[in-house]
Amino acid sequence: MPRSPVPRAGRHGSSRLSRFRKLAEREVHRGSLITVAVGTFADPSGEEFTRDLVHHPGAASIVPVIDEGTAALMVRQYRAAVDRDLLEIPAGKLDVAGESPEICARRELEEEVGMRAGRVEKLAEFFNSPGFCDEHSYVFMGLDLAPVARSAHSVEERHMSIERVALDEVPSLITTGAIVDAKSIIGLCLVREILT
Repeated sequence: MPRSPVPRAGRHGSSRLSRFRKLAEREVHRGSLITVAVGTFADPSGEEFTRDLVHHPGAASIVPVIDEGTAALMVRQYRAAVDRDLLEIPAGKLDVAGESPEICARRELEEEVGMRAGRVEKLAEFFNSPGFCDEHSYVFMGLDLAPVARSAHSVEERHMSIERVALDEVPSLITTGAIVDAKSIIGLCLVREILT
């Protein structure tokens, strides 16, 4: 029997409509950033089940490339959910009405690092933890950087530091656990693949 071709992935990685159906959703918590809900679903046979769901506005991040494409700027900031300082690429929530992911990434670059990108290229988009959360993230590469005034907003941003990371050191920084943030790993690995 001939095999059918593999379906192409569509918007947000979906190759087709699911045979599962969402029947209902009940909000159980609304916070300043996320909403938590309990969803009721039916599988292809009609059996019903529930899942905890977290709704998130999405995020955009950017890899600021410096030193003729040999290094990137990162920020070290406190992350309350894991109670640690993490080394990350600049990023922020898609929480400004009408703001595109690219504009959000450009804004975060200026706020967190004090740089403006002359050119921005989209690298990827992905779901962070689709097993329970709908957060959809975008990662960009920022090139031709020029300094601007930094304008930190959150308490974490006011206490973050900026660090230079050589792109040839990225694999060892990941494997040794110096960089554990997923968006940063994705962005840095893609930039390294493109530029080195």
